[in-house]
Amino acid sequence: MFDELLKSMNTEVSTVSAIIKTNNKLRNILFSRDSLSRQKLEENSEFLELSKLVPSERQEWQIYDHCATVTRLYAIYERFVEHLILDWLLLLPELISNYSDLGDKIQNTHREGVGRLLLDLNKNRFQHLSIEKVVQGLFSGVTGTEQYELLPDAFLSHEQNLRKEILEKLLADAGIENAWKWIDKHRNIKYFVEKISARQHTAEGQLKRLVDYRNEAAHRGIFETMSTQELLDLGDFVKALCEALAELVSYQIILRKISIAKAKEIGQITEWFKKPRAAVATVTDITLAVGGNIWLVSETSSYCKLANIESIQIDDIDKNEVKITSKTEVGLKLDTDAKQGLSLYVME
Repeated sequence: MFDELLKSMNTEVSTVSAIIKTNNKLRNILFSRDSLSRQKLEENSEFLELSKLVPSERQEWQIYDHCATVTRLYAIYERFVEHLILDWLLLLPELISNYSDLGDKIQNTHREGVGRLLLDLNKNRFQHLSIEKVVQGLFSGVTGTEQYELLPDAFLSHEQNLRKEILEKLLADAGIENAWKWIDKHRNIKYFVEKISARQHTAEGQLKRLVDYRNEAAHRGIFETMSTQELLDLGDFVKALCEALAELVSYQIILRKISIAKAKEIGQITEWFKKPRAAVATVTDITLAVGGNIWLVSETSSYCKLANIESIQIDDIDKNEVKITSKTEVGLKLDTDAKQGLSLYVME
């Protein structure tokens, strides 16, 4: 559902990781005390020229990498969150047609945000907005004269860094409650905390580290730097956090589409075979086809992922397409990992 946003985020984080590894390798070569390595370096004219350009102090180079990494990773994370909420707000009028059904919190945030924008409209960052654009969506919603719009700028104004509490509030103000509860249970976050971080940092603690180091890099002197591996791990955390958030918003969209009969639950995975990525599922009232998509969902384990159907079997017989009207056991080979107990959904 947010494939392009996730793809862009993953590319950006992977680029940061590649630069971290490259710089670390260069430091190891250029500051090597091994006489043979130094001799080989001096025999290569290009490397010799490069060695004259690098910082004279290894620590200063590491400080630069540290500051550049935490600043860039935070920017990737913050921009991802803002674009995710923007996409959600643009979609909401299709999911909830009546403005009055949005709920008090999101309506209050919208109204207060519009008020702030009107006061700050002369600031450079709001030059793309006009008074008419700012008030039109609110006016349409309150009067019901035409379809309302939720102006993203009214929701995305935040002066504080996106620590846990601020992130939760930003999402809640846009109509997505209990975000951190979802994040804490997400499989990628749990893997990071248990395997990569070895339980040294919770998800909240890791996010706090990112924000604190970013602020320190921007506003204060640097007296402590993270190791190369810690910087790489921080990139992995940003990936995991963004993926968890994307699945949270996808789940919220499915819930709202169910309420307007544009999505439905069709069954559940009863067995899962990891190596062939194959599921045994009980499904009903659906036509399934090879090449089609289904959503794998579990609120209790923070799971909401789109899967492509690569093959279908009923009674060990391959099917390209099958129309199911009553509860039936089906074999499905998918293009992604899953697990037993996940519910299956389809959307229009």
